[in-house]
Amino acid sequence: MEEPKDSKDKSYDIFRDSPLRYLGYANEIGESFRYQFPRLVVPSYVVAFSYCFADAGTSGYDIYQAGIQRGSTTAKVDSLVATADTLIWQSLASVTIPGATINMVVKASRFAVARSPVALSAIVSKWIPTAAGLGSIPFIIKPIDHAVDVLMDTTFRKIQWPGASSTDHSKGDVTK
Repeated sequence: MEEPKDSKDKSYDIFRDSPLRYLGYANEIGESFRYQFPRLVVPSYVVAFSYCFADAGTSGYDIYQAGIQRGSTTAKVDSLVATADTLIWQSLASVTIPGATINMVVKASRFAVARSPVALSAIVSKWIPTAAGLGSIPFIIKPIDHAVDVLMDTTFRKIQWPGASSTDHSKGDVTK
């Protein structure tokens, strides 16, 4: 695996370097509030997956444009591989795994509250699981991102795509 580039060398990416990044976590908010506002769960996933598709499309477009400017014969394939890489990574790291994790945290919290020997008011019993879901979000992001990086590095990114350059499409590195 390549060393990460210095942040000074990295070009600005609106999907990863701005508050727009938080749209990828919309479903985790939806999962946290699932029992209070069940109608918001599906729209939260729509927002999160829309973010994933927008990031993937932009990544592929940027790779394609860079390849065309260099006169690369692999620009189309490189852009498709970069798009797929980004879409798979974002779908796993920003939506699927965090959503399932928060869902389990909230369910486990509801179970624990229901079985608690301490008498809790209805309002407290209703909101403790939501607070547990929301509170766990900052703690799950980095480990999930790292696990998905390892997964992608040992599977999808190992594939030698026919017609593609031999670059790391996950980081937009298309120097050949």
